[in-house]
Amino acid sequence: MNPILEHKLLATRRHLLGGMGGGIGAIALADLLGGSARGATAAGSGSTLPADPLAARMPPLPGKAKRMIVIHLTGSPPHLDLYDHKPELVKHTGENCPEEYLAGKKFAFTSGTPKLLGTPRSWATCGESGMELSDAIPNLHRVADKLCLIKSMHTDQFNHAPAELMVYTGSPRSGRPSLGSWVTYGLGTENADLPGFVVLISSGVQPNGGTSSFGSGFLPSVYQGVQCRSKGDPVLYVSDPPGMTRALRRKTLDALKDLNELQAAELGNPETVTRIAQYELAFRMQTSVPDVMDISKEPKHVLEAYGATPGGASLANNILLARRLVEEGVRFVHLFDWGWDFHGTNPGEDIRDGLTKKAASFDKPAAALIEDLERRGLLEDTLVLCTGEFGRTPFREGRTAGGNILGRDHYPDCYSVWMAGGGVKGGHVHGASDDLGFKVATDPVHIHDLQATILHLLGFDHTKLTWRFQGRDFRLTDVHGHVVKEILA
Repeated sequence: MNPILEHKLLATRRHLLGGMGGGIGAIALADLLGGSARGATAAGSGSTLPADPLAARMPPLPGKAKRMIVIHLTGSPPHLDLYDHKPELVKHTGENCPEEYLAGKKFAFTSGTPKLLGTPRSWATCGESGMELSDAIPNLHRVADKLCLIKSMHTDQFNHAPAELMVYTGSPRSGRPSLGSWVTYGLGTENADLPGFVVLISSGVQPNGGTSSFGSGFLPSVYQGVQCRSKGDPVLYVSDPPGMTRALRRKTLDALKDLNELQAAELGNPETVTRIAQYELAFRMQTSVPDVMDISKEPKHVLEAYGATPGGASLANNILLARRLVEEGVRFVHLFDWGWDFHGTNPGEDIRDGLTKKAASFDKPAAALIEDLERRGLLEDTLVLCTGEFGRTPFREGRTAGGNILGRDHYPDCYSVWMAGGGVKGGHVHGASDDLGFKVATDPVHIHDLQATILHLLGFDHTKLTWRFQGRDFRLTDVHGHVVKEILA
């Protein structure tokens, strides 16, 4: 027998009377508060859903950001060759790594005593802030005063999938809700005809953490990321199959909705409410998504600024799509781009020419995004984050140390990320690594701190945005994290 029905059959008059007290008290409280207590199923209140789970909601705190774009460089870029200039490391290139930096450490592909590797890149001080950036990202030079560069990031994981899950779910194991799901659960969406959380993937490879990197975990699945494609049918299976007209699909969905509403009233399962919402959203998306995903409608100068090509599939196209999506009311857009695992096992992974070529696919559209958002008045309340899952070592990767290709191993202890817009300081550098880039020297920022800060910028206390699951309240930051107030504008 269904356990919920079985529980109802076993209920006594004593259970009824005991439950009525709380209900009567809640009604009285709602009346005293003039209705402000109604709709108490808003985000953070537990494991219940509002009648419309994707309805736009105000955050409990005055957040600066209303929406977010994440650019994840899958594999993790060599931050020491992009953002964190270490002249002292360059002086000692080729020398044995000091034992004090290796003792007790494990690396993905390096053992023994590796050789130190300073960057071969040239560097420039950029903007009024004087932020140092390498020649691999020349377009970001001109928007340096909009960037908030964090040079003191650190994480607990040094393998790709666990580290990526750590960034977006707060745990190295699958099963937790992703950042985009938490944000959509908390804020809903501003456009009922589009998903609240959209995922775009370039370079032909799925995220290291798989769909868990943008999944809803134990949150209702209405909050999971909807993966769209920049080439071909934007969403798989959203189009009507052969032989089905739009009118027939509407009639079918109406029948399904009636049946699902009966089940929702009887069992109260949040997934039934999710199913109703997803069917209705899919129907609306048939007309709304193809329109917003058509970048050919953009002026020629905008396409050129991003380096985007209509009909193609690229990171540039996806970054332009991200701007179009947030402009149309999508709450959270998550971009994943594979190809940033610079071990040095082939010429494409060389931190010289290989990095120059790969960075060109990201640098131009990322800079164009910041300028475009600002021009449209969206940057001040759109938070942009660019990150990998960890950093790269200040020494040569062990397997490739004897070759001519320069590469770096995975490194969790210290790395760099940047943010822009949405309430963070522009032209600001937070934290620092030591002279050789091995350790955080000042103002460390853990992954949970970054998550807490993001939620704060969106109007949430990270300790109170929760969902009850398996007997306790879970949150994105687990039991850790603090807001990095120094980067707030």
